[in-house]
Amino acid sequence: MLRFMPVGDSMTIGSAGEHTWRYRMWQHLRDTYGGPFALVGPRETLYDKAMEAPSSYEYADPGFPRAHLAGWGEGWQHMAPLIADAVRAHRADVLLVSLGLIDLGFYTNAEQTAENVRAFVAEARRANPRVRIVVLPVIPNVRATNDAPFAAQVTRFNELLAKAVADLDEPRSPLLLASPPPAYAIDLDTYDGTHPNASGEHKIAAAFADAMHQAWDLGEPYTAV
Repeated sequence: MLRFMPVGDSMTIGSAGEHTWRYRMWQHLRDTYGGPFALVGPRETLYDKAMEAPSSYEYADPGFPRAHLAGWGEGWQHMAPLIADAVRAHRADVLLVSLGLIDLGFYTNAEQTAENVRAFVAEARRANPRVRIVVLPVIPNVRATNDAPFAAQVTRFNELLAKAVADLDEPRSPLLLASPPPAYAIDLDTYDGTHPNASGEHKIAAAFADAMHQAWDLGEPYTAV
């Protein structure tokens, strides 16, 4: 069985009432991956905005394996210390990682964030030397349209992320940089300029799915359900 672990921030955990891109990915793998698989991780909940806590199970459709390692307000610096234990405990084979926006917005600059990427990869491999990792760059968001210095940090980080992926990729533990979702528009694909709506969920899932199909011949190209 191939075990996929979604890792991310608020765009990955999602909030009460949403499907999440994790659900869209599960649908895609269910329909196109020709073998047994599971979504794994130490957490299952959505974020409850009213309670300001990751305490909700109110998925738009709860009938899927909801496990993940994602948190509202968490970034590379938060996940790097957690990933080894999560990979080991849940025997993750493939990590689908969407992080960086929160880091750059609140915690670290581009260079510091890139160092946390490298620490994350090292820790994941310490738990599973053959783990495969797909990383999504920071995608369009409303702050980058209104804050030029922040936009420059996003651009710089995405450059450093591409370099880290190139430096750290190795045959036994491939590291793959997904392409940003094409035509991802914050006015069409998010509900608040940052968090994906249904259209955005499909586009994020497609970015991961298409990267794995193109690089590893895993599954098929993404087709929205």
